Amino acid sequence: MAHEHKLEIFRGLVKFKSNTSKIWGVLIFLTIVTAVEVVLGIYKPDMFMHTWMDPFEGGFFATIGNIILSPIVYMKPLNFIFIALTIVKAYYITWDFMHMRDETGSMRKMVVWTSVFLICYLIFILLQEGGYVFSVYNGADALIKKDF
Repeated sequence: MAHEHKLEIFRGLVKFKSNTSKIWGVLIFLTIVTAVEVVLGIYKPDMFMHTWMDPFEGGFFATIGNIILSPIVYMKPLNFIFIALTIVKAYYITWDFMHMRDETGSMRKMVVWTSVFLICYLIFILLQEGGYVFSVYNGADALIKKDF
């Protein structure tokens, strides 16, 4: 092996003696995170099923406020928890199992920024296509009539 792998997780809080034990430690951590997701998905506690605020009503500034706050404030806390746990799992899978920890900083930045760009591009394309489909269904010269 050209170099040794770093044998700690959680920014050095937990250290392992071998690479095999580190793999098992990360696997156990990911299993716990997945179990929390599954339990929350099955039981859906009532305290996480209500939004923090109701949308604003009336006027231009209420509309602007709703546009700005909608991804954050009007989402159910359970959805935030799922998104956060998914990001944590993706981080540890990439960081430990794909050995990003052992790469140079420029390689890590290249992988992360490429992913961020592609995700932003995907969101842009989905919004554009969604606008087109909406205009086809609801436009003045709608090509497809709703029969449902």
